[in-house]
Order: sequence, then C-alpha cells, then structure tokens
Amino acid sequence: MQVTRILAVRHGETAWNHASRIQGHTDIDLNEHGRWQAAQLAQALRDEPITACYASDLSRARSTAQAVADLVGQTVGTHAGLRERCFGQFEGQTWVQLEAAWPAETQAWRKRLPDFAPPGGESLLQLQARVVAAVDELAARHPGEQVLMVAHGGVLDILYRAATRLDLQAPRSWELPNTAVNRLLWTPEGLSLVGWADTSHLQQGSLDERAA
Repeated sequence: MQVTRILAVRHGETAWNHASRIQGHTDIDLNEHGRWQAAQLAQALRDEPITACYASDLSRARSTAQAVADLVGQTVGTHAGLRERCFGQFEGQTWVQLEAAWPAETQAWRKRLPDFAPPGGESLLQLQARVVAAVDELAARHPGEQVLMVAHGGVLDILYRAATRLDLQAPRSWELPNTAVNRLLWTPEGLSLVGWADTSHLQQGSLDERAA
C-alpha cells in the first residue's frame, strides 16, 4: 500500500502569539519574526520532494505555506478544515482575562473536557472530527507523494494524538513550536508518527527568537 508523507507545520509567529492572546478563527497575519520563521522554514524544505502545498485559509497559515511554495515551485491550496479551533468569545483574550471573566469555562478548557465548547466556539470533539476529515481528504489525493500542510497549534495537537493513538484528554507532553517540521505518514487506516518538532532551521540566522 502506498503511503502519503505529510510535512505538518504550525504557522509562523503572530503579534497575538507574542502577546499570548487566543486567536482561533480570528485572522491575524504573521509578525516580523513569523515572516523570518517562514523564510527559514522555506530554506529548510527547498530540496524536499513536495508535490502539493496546503494551508488553512487563515492568513498566518497561508503566508507561511506560500514562503515554502515559492521555493519548491508549487501553489498553495487552502482548506477551511485545517483552521484553528474556533474559540468564539474567547478570541482576542489572554489567559488572565479569561480566568477573570470566565472562570468555570476556563477550568473546563484546562481540563480538556472533550465536549466543552467556549461560548460560540467548537469542542475538542468537533475539532477532531473536522481536522481528521480534512487531512484524510487531502492526503488521499497524493498516494506515494509528499505534501506540506500548514495549520495551527490545535490542529497539530489533534494530528499528534491521532498518529500516536492518544486520548483527547491525555496531558500534552509534546511541543508545538511555530514553523517546526513534523513528519507523518498517512494511509486509509490512519496516521503514524515519523518525527516531531524539528526546529533545527530556527537555530540559524541572527534574529532573536522572541523579536517581533
């Protein structure tokens, strides 16, 4: 059976990442550091045999994917199924603000209750169903090939759990750095993990890691 190799990447840094604000579906583009991260990512992947580039339709993911696509001679196809979890009324808030205004809801979020949804947002169960369906759809188009998928922290968390068969409520022990390279294999039976959170390309260059 031919497999699809997936390079799964979280978008570069945004001003809201830097300020620890919840983004969700709010469309925030990359900041200066995020654009540098995307450029470093593109250089790291320029010799990879990438046959298709996909991204969430939010600009921070599209911009990150475009940096790679420009170097590997591809265009970027967008898919709303790769969007970050929708956090509804939580979006734009910091954790301090959330804990003050929504203490019970914030606690439910911290406990990773699968059926909890922020007011106007999505539950983890809804996110999981959406993300897995989108990745299945895209990966099935490319048997025997390698594709890039640029998405978001919540999406990457779902993919890690799917590939390692971990429950939605299992404590997270893996990192989700901006523009880290994560390698997965896909077959119709599901995902498997090859490598996770490679940030070696971000150790190069002179821009400070937290500059924005």
